[in-house]
Amino acid sequence: MADLHDLSVADLARRLKTKDVSAVETARHFLARGRAQSALGAYLAMDEEVTLAQARAADERISRGDAAPLLGVPLAHKDIFVTKDFPSTAGSKMLEGYRSPFDATVVRKLAEAGAVSLGKLNCDEFAMGSSNENSAFHPVKNPWDHSRIPGGSSGGSAAAVAARLLPVATGTDTGGSIRQPASFCGITGIKPTYGRASRYGMIAFASSLDQAGPMARSAEDCALLLSVMCGPDPDRDSTSLDMPAEDFGRSLDASIEGLRIGVPKEFFGEGLAPDVRAAIDAALKQYVQLGAKLVDITLPRTELSIPVYYIIAPAEASSNLSRFDGVKFGHRAKQYTDLVDMYKKTRAEGFGDEVKRRIMIGTYVLSHGYYDAYYLQAQKIRRMIADDFRQAFTQCDVIAGPAAPTVAWKLGAKSDPVANYLADIFTLPGSLAGLPGMCLPCGFGEGGMPVGLQLLGNYFQEAKLLNAAHRFQQVTDFHLRKPEGLQ
Repeated sequence: MADLHDLSVADLARRLKTKDVSAVETARHFLARGRAQSALGAYLAMDEEVTLAQARAADERISRGDAAPLLGVPLAHKDIFVTKDFPSTAGSKMLEGYRSPFDATVVRKLAEAGAVSLGKLNCDEFAMGSSNENSAFHPVKNPWDHSRIPGGSSGGSAAAVAARLLPVATGTDTGGSIRQPASFCGITGIKPTYGRASRYGMIAFASSLDQAGPMARSAEDCALLLSVMCGPDPDRDSTSLDMPAEDFGRSLDASIEGLRIGVPKEFFGEGLAPDVRAAIDAALKQYVQLGAKLVDITLPRTELSIPVYYIIAPAEASSNLSRFDGVKFGHRAKQYTDLVDMYKKTRAEGFGDEVKRRIMIGTYVLSHGYYDAYYLQAQKIRRMIADDFRQAFTQCDVIAGPAAPTVAWKLGAKSDPVANYLADIFTLPGSLAGLPGMCLPCGFGEGGMPVGLQLLGNYFQEAKLLNAAHRFQQVTDFHLRKPEGLQ
């Protein structure tokens, strides 16, 4: 049992199918690890009774010869997905204790594939943040150095996978919230093309940007999960694409001889830390040894992605979060004089500082007299950013560069919100364009902290990204390394 937490999803699924280990034994093992490492702050909710009931159901399916791909495999969900069996808080006191009457589509699909849920994972409040310090309950610590942040907003998911509390977790990526924490925690994560995975049951932050994806230790494991998570959901999500589910791992072992890797000059400017650049350069050299070709490209509007994102995302957030007013569900102020006073006090008490900041920015840019000057202009530049990528993909097959300018910083080191926003410079352009993107560990930098390589693909090229990542992981061991002292 001691080695269960070091197994990949694929290996664990095989052992469960051959009955070398039961789903109940596996669930107990990972529940114990979660409790033992509670100081990490990764979990917001666990329920042993619920988890073991799901595990027993998985064992029964296995005994009947069921061939579902994830039977008995344990995972946990970022607390931005609503779930019937666990509280759904979005990391906010506004939803503390809230129980959803239904499961998010992604949660339901994974359950149908046999996955066993261990609980809900911590995140920045309403997925707003790059450090996981914005959780209303407690920050998450980086398993490689507990004095550092794990990244955000999917920091709980990244930290849990890195600490071997589970083999895989769900995350969401609005402006880099899968890729950046994957980089900081030394794991692999992928965001599919916008619309590939249903947003139904994801507590909305920015509807035109939010997208679900898996976070695991390897590209192979991500491919297994992504194949289950994606697929059309027209009856529940109007932004869901009418594209059938596919096997994203179908070409993992294909040769990458002749693969054209675009290297944007804008990703290697002054703001990139030397230790991060050294790890990225070494990774690109490894790709050349594998037969790939490096192509110099330009993404000229990269710097504009920060102001564009921080106009569009808050604008959508101000609209999405208007539903949290104390009337139908969630927190309600105990003392108030009238309806308007209830609204004010409920939202003042329920939302944290960063959420309030983004609501105020979003309301401002959507207000009369400013809509054309800010929001409309941002949408025009967003289209230009997408056009930059279209031009780049005429010269290359995938784009490679850093996922973040530095390694994970110390908890509390970036109290200035703008400093946090600037850390998203390399992930925001792909999100604004709706492109698939992933991050995989490629080395270590200052303080022995992980560095992640970001790969961006053209629309619907998830399998190509996973193939490129898998081939790299076949000749390197960065994805297999774990934090010092971790048992």
